[in-house]
Amino acid sequence: MIYLLPLLSVILGYGMALILKPSNKKSLKLLLAFSGAFLLSLTVMHLLPEVYESSLHGHEGHDHGHEHGHNHIIGIYIMAGIVFQIILEYFSKGAEHGHVHSSPHDHDHGHSHSMPWLLFISLCIHALLEGMPVSHHHDLAWGIAIHHFPIAIILTAFFINSGLNKTAIFLFMIAFAAMTPLGTLASGQLHFISHYYTEISAIVVGILFHISSTIIFESSEGHKFNLAKLLVIILGVVMAYFL
Repeated sequence: MIYLLPLLSVILGYGMALILKPSNKKSLKLLLAFSGAFLLSLTVMHLLPEVYESSLHGHEGHDHGHEHGHNHIIGIYIMAGIVFQIILEYFSKGAEHGHVHSSPHDHDHGHSHSMPWLLFISLCIHALLEGMPVSHHHDLAWGIAIHHFPIAIILTAFFINSGLNKTAIFLFMIAFAAMTPLGTLASGQLHFISHYYTEISAIVVGILFHISSTIIFESSEGHKFNLAKLLVIILGVVMAYFL
């Protein structure tokens, strides 16, 4: 199930974009706001405490000063995750949080059918890393699935509008869908990743912090108070609490 959820959510989003061709940006923004709140809550309530706890367990027997120092190191890994995500977004143009804009080249026929490789690679790295803590935190599979669903709709619509051919779009979305389960599988099977699981998880916490908070802030139109948005954010927090 933990492998299927993130995979199916992307395929479902891709299918919806093809069939329904959604143009209602407001409902997509609400879905994004919900997914951002849900993901942020899962990170804060489940993943973050576990990262600090496992870092302390790994250093039991040390004095308090050592523990305090190791907490600082975990904090550095979290900040490294935030910085790494900012770098990834430079290449992906913010596609991780549904923020893709058509570039001037998208409407230039010389470029319209070429694969956006930087976007593709950075999104795949992002999705692969997101999947790694899922092997220990099965609840996170729901968070990532809900997060990837509106992203898949927005990405597919963006590629169609860019004039990318249907085969390229299909292959892009299938590869993107496979990355999170691949990260989960690698985390559970590869000794190197399981050995550095706490550090990798801390980096992923930073990535998820940045993305989910960006989604919440960006989904507000000109920072106006929006009751519907506030309600879906509260719903996301409540659902994450009960997971």
